[in-house]
Amino acid sequence: MKKLLSILLITALSATVALADAKAGQKVYLKTLKAKFNMNGTKFAAEHTVAEWEELFAEDAKGFVQEYGERFPASVSLLSNPSMKEKLQDIGDFAKEYGSDSGNVPSCG
Repeated sequence: MKKLLSILLITALSATVALADAKAGQKVYLKTLKAKFNMNGTKFAAEHTVAEWEELFAEDAKGFVQEYGERFPASVSLLSNPSMKEKLQDIGDFAKEYGSDSGNVPSCG
């Protein structure tokens, strides 16, 4: 019984930590990229499926930086800034959590 409770507790905490990254990514997106991309968080996350987001954010988000840098040239310097590396991973967590096929809808505008 104690093992079962321990497993449930660990699972619940893991889910909370994963959600925290998505929430952090949502905040970062809204603060830094929403104006540059001219779309709210809901529209942004729905641009790709979860699998597509995973591919774009693989290898330090190279695919994301390339695609969105081409689409939004004014964002290239921000996206390729080394200080954005960790923030891009949080944005990736947000995008994957709310991808078009995830069934989840973010509460941001």
